Amino acid sequence: MKKAELKDIYQDILKQKLNLDLTRGQPSKEQLKLSEPLDQILNKKFIYEGEDLRNYGLIKGLNSARKLGGSLLGVNYKNVIANGTSSLNLTFMVIQALFFLGLNGEPWKNLRKISFLCPVPGYDRHFALLESMGIKMINVPLTGEGPDMDYVEHLVSKDKSIKGIICVPKHSNPTGEIYSLKVLEKLAKLPKKTSKDFMIFYDNAYSVHDFKKSKKLGNVFNLCKKFKTTNNIVMFASTSKITFAGAGVSFLAASEKVLLNFLKFYEKTRVGSDKINQAKHAKFFKDKKSIEKHMSKHAALLSKKFEIVEKHLSKLPPEFGIWTKPTGGYFVSFDSKPGKAKKIFKLCDAAGLKLTKVGATFPYNKDPLDQNIRISPSKISNSDLRKAMEVFVISVLLAG
Repeated sequence: MKKAELKDIYQDILKQKLNLDLTRGQPSKEQLKLSEPLDQILNKKFIYEGEDLRNYGLIKGLNSARKLGGSLLGVNYKNVIANGTSSLNLTFMVIQALFFLGLNGEPWKNLRKISFLCPVPGYDRHFALLESMGIKMINVPLTGEGPDMDYVEHLVSKDKSIKGIICVPKHSNPTGEIYSLKVLEKLAKLPKKTSKDFMIFYDNAYSVHDFKKSKKLGNVFNLCKKFKTTNNIVMFASTSKITFAGAGVSFLAASEKVLLNFLKFYEKTRVGSDKINQAKHAKFFKDKKSIEKHMSKHAALLSKKFEIVEKHLSKLPPEFGIWTKPTGGYFVSFDSKPGKAKKIFKLCDAAGLKLTKVGATFPYNKDPLDQNIRISPSKISNSDLRKAMEVFVISVLLAG
């Protein structure tokens, strides 16, 4: 298609005064409806597992809720805390505990400099959290099967300020990749090559979020047991994209030592947990099969959206960009020609299509090649998604 034709199409789009949004990976209304039976599931019965759900207590959470977290994270429930609705908040609390108390060594506040390894492109809220604590972030490229572990090992051998790595191992945000067993083995061994207080932040947010047949993710905690590094990993999950976003249950899993030390810090901030919400979730998901059945309903809704994205992107000539074809999760990662992402963003924005800000998928909002754009198709209606992808494709072509 000639440039003049593209400009004419774009001008027609401008006249439509669209208001379309692909910025965040939020569940759609149809997805949220799947969990509405949660609301009445307790039927005003507030004694559960011998506990009065309405009162204070159980900072670790109900055992049944901890078992739900254990099933999501692949660990024994005794290694799990179920508390709050936000795994991001738990992540922040763990970082604060490392700074002010120390979980497997001296408090990080005593150190001159703290650095973290950040697989990129990655989760913008992880980066914002680390930046807020003054932690230096170091980019590590993703390979399609996880971070480049040879490069990771090289970095930690040269820089003693590196105290952690933060990652999303399954259906990674935004690339959708699933870490290979080889990567997980190297990740589990990594603390042996660094320092006693090195921590792996393992955010398994999309552990059950397949919408196509997906590669199986290995059990990193079992690998840490094998290599005697269980005190160097903290794992996170939540039901935010399983039931209600922002009103689910969040989970933290770690070794007995790390949990005990974390609780010394965490118990100063609260005197219990939301046991009513936990009991609702425990009753709703009685076993692994009930989770699988529920998630298959999510998959049926989500798969259609990703098919729409792929159908439109596949119309692009190959020289205009490459993109991921995820089998689960909530995102497609699009790489334009280097230096074109901001231009594409501006064209989309002017045409009424909101995208995640260019650079957000990198620390400090700086994409060194100005090429990565995260597409989040989950919340928007299918009809609006088709229109949004038309705008996106035209904008990519116009950007040149």
